[in-house]
Amino acid sequence: MRRLRRIALVLSLPLGLGLAGCGLTRPPASVQAPFPAQWHAPLPHGGSLAALAEWWRQLDDPLLVELIAAAETASPTLASAAARVAEARSTRVQAGAALLPSLDGTASASRGVSGSSFGAGGSSSSSSASTAPVTTLQAGLQSKWEIDLFGRLRADRDAAQQKLDSATAKWHDARVAVAAETANAYFAERACQQQLNVSESDAKSRGETARLTDLSARAGFTAPADAALARASASDASGRLTQQRALCAVQRKALVALSGLDEPTLAQKLAASPTQRALPVVGAIASVPAQALSQRPDVYAAELGVAAASAEVGSAEAERYPKLTLSGSIGRMQIRTSGFRESLDTWTVGPLSLTVPLLDGGARAANSEAAKARYTEAVSLYRANVRQAVREVEEALVNLDATTARSTDADSAVKNYQASFDATQARYSSGLASLFELEDSRRTLFAAQTARVSLQRESTEAWVSLYRSMGGGWSRPAEASSPMTTTPAAKVATSP
Repeated sequence: MRRLRRIALVLSLPLGLGLAGCGLTRPPASVQAPFPAQWHAPLPHGGSLAALAEWWRQLDDPLLVELIAAAETASPTLASAAARVAEARSTRVQAGAALLPSLDGTASASRGVSGSSFGAGGSSSSSSASTAPVTTLQAGLQSKWEIDLFGRLRADRDAAQQKLDSATAKWHDARVAVAAETANAYFAERACQQQLNVSESDAKSRGETARLTDLSARAGFTAPADAALARASASDASGRLTQQRALCAVQRKALVALSGLDEPTLAQKLAASPTQRALPVVGAIASVPAQALSQRPDVYAAELGVAAASAEVGSAEAERYPKLTLSGSIGRMQIRTSGFRESLDTWTVGPLSLTVPLLDGGARAANSEAAKARYTEAVSLYRANVRQAVREVEEALVNLDATTARSTDADSAVKNYQASFDATQARYSSGLASLFELEDSRRTLFAAQTARVSLQRESTEAWVSLYRSMGGGWSRPAEASSPMTTTPAAKVATSP
């Protein structure tokens, strides 16, 4: 056994490590991106730096946080992203293992008769030695190692690592997208209920006016045309109310599908929660765009895509150069026959084989050019991703600022139109205003109330869009300190 250990030690010696230091130059793994020096949209409260991890909790709405958590659990998009992370992790392990020697165990057993059973002249031989069965037992270890002369295996490992990190970042991006989609559906549900309340109040008011006008017309105090106008107005309001109820029912189906909760349970939770909450003050915007956009996992994933493409170029280039492979084995063989037993130890180091590509019709060169083209594409996509990220943040800031500025005017419009309607209704009840004036005032009030609900919905959309465009609280792994950076599965073990 000591001899076998010595042989195994010889096989594991780092032969060829001096040769393995060679490598080919890759294109740059990181490139410059068009980050602007500053935002060109109004920043809330001067653009203070803050984490977005507690973004949803700022609303003090536990139901929204619960729905987002439920949506993340039920989301097929997140499940697919987690599966891609697991796949990328397996690929990374395979790429790292290729740098190490492989070791396989073999074992075999055979039993048979060898030799001739006939003597000279065709006479039968009675020798028991020639007809005795022979048992052969063999066991051994076989090793093979490709010495990474020109860095192909290292490039494959680096590319696999970058793709794993990119897949993890995309998983975080999927989480942000699911949270934003769920929040939008939740706010749409709330806005629909607010509009339903407006429609119900309007329909009730028009219906009461139609009832009173009809009684007055029957008594001869009101013209039949006014009664017909009041009935038409009430029917119109009833139709809008029916339509709004249908829209709210459809909107709730979307929230049910996103959260995975059954509709009765969701309806109970919504009924138990306040229908309207003020949006919190936004102060989580970086004044320097590069700092803000570094919080976006999709930008980080695109940046990693450039690094992975760079490594793949190095791998494709190395394929055009020779490969050096070292093999070896150790084993023991035992022969048994007619009480005879003999054991033999064997070992080999080699062959040390060198494979030199000579003629492949240009396939390897074409693969290298294709890898360079993919690298160029990755660089372009990364820069385009950064430009798109800047645009999304700028648009969200503009929309949020605009809706905030308009909210005061919308509230004032509703308040004054309500006062005007109340005054017109009082005059109409006293016979000092016509039904036409009353209906015109009512239409104006309804339009103002509807516009305010729409504005509130726009404001929540801009608020959610800002969360989405800022990366949702994710940060680069080197800067991660928030629980939002938890990976979907265990981290990759340290490997070559």
